[in-house]
Amino acid sequence: MLTLGLMVLFVCINLSWADDQSDIAKRLAASARVLDEVMATPNKSIPKGVIEHSQCVAVFPSTVQVAVLVGAKHGKGFATCRTAHGWSAPAPLTVAGGSWGAQLGGQEVDLVLVVINDKGMKQLVAGKMNLGTETSVTAGPTGNQEWKMNEDILSYARAKGAFAGFNLAGSSITEDEDDARTLYGGSVSLADILAGKTQPASGSQPFLDTVAKYAGRTKAKD
Repeated sequence: MLTLGLMVLFVCINLSWADDQSDIAKRLAASARVLDEVMATPNKSIPKGVIEHSQCVAVFPSTVQVAVLVGAKHGKGFATCRTAHGWSAPAPLTVAGGSWGAQLGGQEVDLVLVVINDKGMKQLVAGKMNLGTETSVTAGPTGNQEWKMNEDILSYARAKGAFAGFNLAGSSITEDEDDARTLYGGSVSLADILAGKTQPASGSQPFLDTVAKYAGRTKAKD
């Protein structure tokens, strides 16, 4: 009976791991799709001058539940940062907090964050960043809107097909250690992932290729 019990437990653990892998793969594919759709929005896409100057790009695809007058709940996504050899492997992240329910009203939203400078990148790599306090964030320009590099991070949101710059001040972004272990098969630090020291996992390339398609593989010259 003990052996049978251990076998059942082993099967359950494997099934749970497989489910987690499937969820992450779907989220990676959704992240690539969200960025493609956002950049294809007529007159409302992230300006070329913004995304080409990004140090990192993070996408949270339709996992952020926004409650009216309550604030944001938990959401999951991925970030990738520029390295000497192109974009890093995707790092699983979570976003939480904030008081932006009243702005979007009880909907699932897609979030795109564009990290503009070294300060924003260092805060991201540290594993926890509080937007609007030590890391400055503002709603990003869209289309042909004028843009000045005064903030660490520019944020965008899409709900019901509408896409616009969006203020995430008051939210926090942290590394998702559990998803990182599932994605990479063991413990790996956020710093190593975003520094390009970790090989992209299977299924990651479409997301990385989509980021590179719009942001370029090397940083644009000022």
